[in-house]
Amino acid sequence: MNQRARIAMSGDEVDAFLASARKLQLATINPDGTPHLVTMFYALDERGRICFWTYAKAQKTRNLERDPRVTCLIETGDDYDQLRGVTLYGKAERVDERAAVLDIGLRVVRGMNPGVADEHLLPYVEHTGRKRVGFVVERTKVVSWDHRRLT
Repeated sequence: MNQRARIAMSGDEVDAFLASARKLQLATINPDGTPHLVTMFYALDERGRICFWTYAKAQKTRNLERDPRVTCLIETGDDYDQLRGVTLYGKAERVDERAAVLDIGLRVVRGMNPGVADEHLLPYVEHTGRKRVGFVVERTKVVSWDHRRLT
């Protein structure tokens, strides 16, 4: 077995890793072809897909309207032998229906505020959600690594 295969996570491990994190690096494509890279809070929907919300007029939204391809990087670890991560390639599907946008927003905000009851989060979600859209990422390719397996 080569080293690349040795450090790859299984599908279940990837799913658990994605469920345990809150932030990702999101790359979209600017009009001039350069990458637009931002940190985003995210959640998983009921099917285990990455979802996030953002302002309808944000650069990432404009980029995704033109070209829905994304790269998402989720990683952890500071030292080489502790690095773990997932790079997920896919297409971001825009969500405009208000109830669905608010569902995505609530999922994301829950992750940002663990232990806070939904009743306390809903006013913020409803207020800020008026200017937001949601996105759900359909995976096309997943690459993972867990350097703890190298020891």
